[in-house]
Amino acid sequence: MKKNWFLSASVLLLWTIVFSGSCKSEKPAPTPNPGIPFAKGADIGWLTEMEAAGKKFYNAAGTETECIALLKSLGMNSIRLRVWVNPAGGWNNAADVLAKATRAKNAGMRLMIDFHYSDTWADPGQQAIPVAWAAQTLTELQTSVYNHTYGVLANLKNNGIVPEWVQVGNETNNGMLWPMGRASTSMSNFASLVKQGYNAVKAVDPSIKVILHLSNGYDNNLYRWIFDGMISNGVSWDIIGMSLYPEPIDWATRNSQCLANINDMISRYGREVMITEVGMSWDQADACRSFMTDLISKCKAVSGNKVLGVFYWEPQSYGNWQGYTKGAFDNSGKPTIALNAFN
Repeated sequence: MKKNWFLSASVLLLWTIVFSGSCKSEKPAPTPNPGIPFAKGADIGWLTEMEAAGKKFYNAAGTETECIALLKSLGMNSIRLRVWVNPAGGWNNAADVLAKATRAKNAGMRLMIDFHYSDTWADPGQQAIPVAWAAQTLTELQTSVYNHTYGVLANLKNNGIVPEWVQVGNETNNGMLWPMGRASTSMSNFASLVKQGYNAVKAVDPSIKVILHLSNGYDNNLYRWIFDGMISNGVSWDIIGMSLYPEPIDWATRNSQCLANINDMISRYGREVMITEVGMSWDQADACRSFMTDLISKCKAVSGNKVLGVFYWEPQSYGNWQGYTKGAFDNSGKPTIALNAFN
């Protein structure tokens, strides 16, 4: 999620027709573990950059509080961190991710790592190949995906941190590493890159669950197109990840559509589901609290505990930070009532 987050539907509609057969996974449904708590999380990739810029965070009483501790006090138990390959300024590179992951571990939080496979934002509108990989062939890109994934995760593990979940790609509605891995051009190319990410994750630690993540969690045609394509190309994964960013006027409809899609994904592919990104304008806190409360309730009610959690995207962003307005803190750096849904 960031800028350019909507992809034209025209390409997807054509490919939906091609791939919309009854493509079912042969993988048995995972056995739910009711002893594992529901993940209530926050993506805080901006945290160190915000702190370096002098941003402070405050509880409802106005007391300055370290951000992760503040989120934990609001009922959150999990942290999500994005990884970029060679980003300008270094934010979200391997070293920055290790620093934030260490803080999350020390706070007793569960951890998700989100590989963008880019030097910057990867989302439905942009999936740019890292500059250092720009001239590579498909085979070379596969190796780079494997080595980058393995290297970041091995570095975490060597420092005593094994994430519970890892995303191989971010909002890959039309693949990743464009143009080579654009799904509407070559689903098999995209699939081959995902396979290398999956293999690298499992080589570091087979207990880590791999997430494949798309935006627009209400769009069943999109999800069937991509995941039928993954099955057709022999891709393995553990969890289907979804983003959901409704407006105050349509959140109830979007939640119902998302729930229908969740149930279809579980039935069709036998995988668990996680809502890895949500958000709504910070100044619509009442609507956002209602949206989040309803979404979490619907997810927890899905049969077999197969929806594993919900993550708010950059809730701590405030003051029009980098032009983003869908955080859940007000302009004084305090959490809004939207986050009451997590407690």
